Amino acid sequence: MVREKIRVSTRTLQWKCVESRTDSKCLYYGRFILSPLMKGQADTIGIAMRRALLGEIERTCITRAKSEKISHEYSTIVGIQESVHEILMNLKEIVLKSNLYGTCEASICVRGPKCVTAQDIILPPYIEIVDNTQHIASLTEPIDLRIGLQLERNRGYRIKGANNFQDGSYPIDALFMPVRNVNHSIHSYGNENETQEILFLEIWTNGSLTPKEALYEASRNLIDLFIPFLHAEEENLHLENNQHKVSLPLFTFYNRLTELKKKKIELKYLFIDQLEFPPRIYNYLKKSNIHTLLDLLNNSQEDLIKIEYFRIEDIKQILDILEKHFRVIDLQINKR
Repeated sequence: MVREKIRVSTRTLQWKCVESRTDSKCLYYGRFILSPLMKGQADTIGIAMRRALLGEIERTCITRAKSEKISHEYSTIVGIQESVHEILMNLKEIVLKSNLYGTCEASICVRGPKCVTAQDIILPPYIEIVDNTQHIASLTEPIDLRIGLQLERNRGYRIKGANNFQDGSYPIDALFMPVRNVNHSIHSYGNENETQEILFLEIWTNGSLTPKEALYEASRNLIDLFIPFLHAEEENLHLENNQHKVSLPLFTFYNRLTELKKKKIELKYLFIDQLEFPPRIYNYLKKSNIHTLLDLLNNSQEDLIKIEYFRIEDIKQILDILEKHFRVIDLQINKR
């Protein structure tokens, strides 16, 4: 556990982590302060941040399970101690960590007798399990257990529907909320003429990210929600009138692309997940169906600027990251 003494500055608005601890693999705690604030501001920020932390952060969950041995959700399987319903509830509790966008597949293939845990789930390389010891089922006889799993990244909470059963697979209630709980409190100080406030934020997460990471992501998502209100009409008009005056290099890289193809670099297998884009740029590219380096390079600067809420600064940052990535590829090729 880490603790720091609270020192309030009356000059500039500052935030600080004053306590941080790990209670278990699936429970992290962090306590933060923001100060100095004018009267009423702490409550405004605290309420907004609590809602953003609980509802605007994405997480990857197991959302569906399929097995030939399952006749219906409330059945039992000979040689397995738990009922099918209990197994589905255990799968619901598995905590995953990833930057997955959309859905992907995973599986469980084991033979008993055996205690099946999260460690037995066969996952894509870009997904990891926070706690491998999480229990799934107990096989008491030498039988095979094969379960196909569907993984999805989303936000909020989704309850399985009555008509959501398909192809012999069973939906699982999905809790896409990595933040388990948030508390905010306010400390006021000063005199009758001038009152200032300190906002205290307490955050508990499930281990798929730290409270500090959750605070950063919630803040970023909250800011993104307000971007359209920031002089949207004036900004769009300014971009339309000055788009031809922007002094940026063309976002084509056709010469470099040709070189890489000659060197048998499979650009369609280089995903933008590997390029270390900031989360904001990464999310907007994914929403525009740009998944690989080839998809990205097939778009011009003019194509990208048409993406909703995309800025000139975003394109500059993409250019810098691509140049850096190409240099790494060149070094790898030269070493062969």
